[in-house]
Amino acid sequence: MKKLLVLSGDSYHVPFIKKAKEMGCYVITCDFFEHNPGHQFADEYHNVSYMDKEAVLALAKTLEIDGIICFAADEAATTVAYVAERMGLPSHPYQSIEIINRKDLFRAFLKKHHFQVPKAKSYTSIEKAQAEFHLFKMPVMIKPVDSSGSRGISKIDSVEFLPQKIEYALQHSKVKRFLIEEYIEKQGYQVGGDGFSVDGELVFRYFSNNHLSNTPLNPFVPLGGSWPSILPAHLQNKIHDEIQRLLNLLQMRTGAYNFDIRIDQEENVYFIEMGARNGGNLIPRITNYATGFDLIEYSIKAAIGEDCRDVSMAQSQGYWSCYTINSQKSGIFKGLEMNEEFMKRNVVEYELFVKPGDKIQAFTGSDKKLGSMVLTYSSIDEMLEKMDNMENWIKVIVEESLVNN
Repeated sequence: MKKLLVLSGDSYHVPFIKKAKEMGCYVITCDFFEHNPGHQFADEYHNVSYMDKEAVLALAKTLEIDGIICFAADEAATTVAYVAERMGLPSHPYQSIEIINRKDLFRAFLKKHHFQVPKAKSYTSIEKAQAEFHLFKMPVMIKPVDSSGSRGISKIDSVEFLPQKIEYALQHSKVKRFLIEEYIEKQGYQVGGDGFSVDGELVFRYFSNNHLSNTPLNPFVPLGGSWPSILPAHLQNKIHDEIQRLLNLLQMRTGAYNFDIRIDQEENVYFIEMGARNGGNLIPRITNYATGFDLIEYSIKAAIGEDCRDVSMAQSQGYWSCYTINSQKSGIFKGLEMNEEFMKRNVVEYELFVKPGDKIQAFTGSDKKLGSMVLTYSSIDEMLEKMDNMENWIKVIVEESLVNN
C-alpha cells in the first residue's frame, strides 16, 4: 500500500482524499487546522503547516511516504516540489515551481524566453516605485509577488493611489515585495481551466471562460468559469503551443496545471499565472462531468509514480460552469436564496462553507468564498448570460448591523 501525503485537509481536498483511499493509498494529511473536514477521511493526520518546507520534509522522511500532493494552493505546490525533489519522489523541478509561483520571477522568465509579457518591475520600496512610476503606461496593476487567489491586487491609473495600493499589496506578501505591471486589455473572456502533462507533453487541456467580479471590491477575483471555451480553435491551439513551449523550457514532467491567460486585441497570448496543481472551485469535478477525464485520479497517479501514458484529449459534452458563492458586503450570514426554476434547471451540486449566524467578509479574494456550485445549461447563450448575471438567480442574505456586535 502506497503512502500519500496530502498537504491540507480543507473542503477542497476531500475529493482527493476519498479518491486516493478508493485507489488503495494510505492517506496522510497535514496542516495546522486540526478541524479541517478532510482529516476525518484520512488514515492519519499531523498538525504541521504546509508552508514550513523543512517541517514537512522531516515529517515525510519519518513517514517514509511514496508520494506527496496538494490541490489549488500555490504555496503548497512549492512544498510538494521541495519535498519530492529531496526524497526522489515524482514531481516537477523545485526551481521551476519557484519560478511560476513568484510573479516577479515568472515575468522575468517569460521575458527572457521571448513570450508576450507586459512591462513589469518588482520593488520593496514605495519611494523607488514612486520615482519610477512615470516609466509605466497607464493603467497599471499593483500585485504582491507571492500571493494567490487575487488577494492584494489593484488596478490604478494615477500616482496618487500608489502608496495606498502598495500597502494593500504588501499586506498579502510574505516576502514584502510587490510588482508594478502594465495592464493588458483583454479580448473577450480571460482564459482559465486545467491541463495535464505526461513526461512534459501537454496531452490534455480544457480551457474555460473566466468570469471575473464586476464590482469595485476586487474586479479581478474570479467568480467562476464556464465550459466549453468560446475561443475559436486557432486561438486555443495557439495557447496550447505557448503552454507547451513553457513546459519544455521549465522541464516540467507529469502532473496537472491550472491556467490564467489573456488574449489581447492582436491575438497575443499573455500568461497571467500558471499553477502546477489542479484548479480550485470544483474545476476537476466539472472537467470530469464534461469530458470523462478524472483529473483527480491522474494527479494522484502522477504523485505516486504510476503510469499516466493513457491520457489523451477528450471531447467536451454539454455546457457547464462553476460559481463561487460570495457576498459583496461583510456581516452576519442569514442564508442563501435561489430562484426555484434555476435550482431545478441548472444546479447540479453545491456546498456552503458557512451556516446562518456566522460572520462573513466581503468578497475581496478567493479566501472569502462562502461556497461553490456546479451548474449545467442547455446552451452556450444560457450559460454565459447566467454566469454574467448570477445576482439575478442567487442572493446571499447578510445582516450588516450585527457584524460588530
